[in-house]
Amino acid sequence: MAVAHTRAYRGSTLLDEGFAVSKVSDYLAQEGVLVWVDFCAPEKDQLDELAEELGLHELAVEDALSPHQRPKVDYYETHAYLSCHAVTVNLETGELDTTEINAFINDHWLITVRKHERFPIEPIIQRWDRSPNLVAEGVGFLLYAVLDVVIDGYFDTAEMFDEYYDTVSEGLFSDTPLDPAQQRHWFQMRRSLVHFHRLAVPMREAVSGLMRRENDVVGPRLYPYFQDIYDHILRVSESTDALRDLVATIVETNLSLRDFRQNQVMKKVTSWAAIVAVPTLVTGFYGINVPYPGSGEHWGTVTAVGLVVVLSAWLYVLFRQREWL
Repeated sequence: MAVAHTRAYRGSTLLDEGFAVSKVSDYLAQEGVLVWVDFCAPEKDQLDELAEELGLHELAVEDALSPHQRPKVDYYETHAYLSCHAVTVNLETGELDTTEINAFINDHWLITVRKHERFPIEPIIQRWDRSPNLVAEGVGFLLYAVLDVVIDGYFDTAEMFDEYYDTVSEGLFSDTPLDPAQQRHWFQMRRSLVHFHRLAVPMREAVSGLMRRENDVVGPRLYPYFQDIYDHILRVSESTDALRDLVATIVETNLSLRDFRQNQVMKKVTSWAAIVAVPTLVTGFYGINVPYPGSGEHWGTVTAVGLVVVLSAWLYVLFRQREWL
């Protein structure tokens, strides 16, 4: 059974933390108290118990327990439901590590559900503790801290992709061809970038939905903070768009360079084949069983050798001038 993190605030004061989930209703019954509960990979019974106590919508609970939710914000009668993903990329394997994070948002409580421990909750708690005066603004600031940590992870991931493809771009013009393992890694990183783009872009709509005045999630004092988050996710989205264009350019350039190198090899092979064909032609002609001028004579041998040397040298110089050799 998953262990829950719990906290209760009154204004900017932390009343209690680490209390049992069964005491949530007791704290909510007190005037001006804000409650936060966090689950990591909870069992269905745990979330159902809290859902019954707080009136969480069954569809939102189902989404929180189901895998592979897209980033979104849904609104129900008593609360809003947010789904987003914390991401990081493993440069060694090319895999994109994602952690789905779901949040139930009410004026008096915030319930967060993480799918696994790869997204730690401690950085969020530290941000709350650094700004107790903003905690007094209510659930909006608690939610802001969650989104801020998630979007910071997007920035770090986008930077890792950017540095990786800078390195790839520098290595494109090296004379060493890519081995199959490198090509597979390129392909995996490209897949991860596309996946990252699909997670980052919908967050713009999710954050802008939370910022709408009619939804009453973000207060006037917190609005600049959410605007900052929106600007950050917009920059991340633009970065992923630029990276996708860069990847497409890298792929096209790599194919062009591969064709160019293949043409260079074919030119060299063809040039040497033409040079080798000269002595083959001359010696083959003088080797036929038909009398010919100089047959059996010393000057005939000298003529044959001279033709081989002169014609081969002429072809070599010609191909060198055309940069085929």
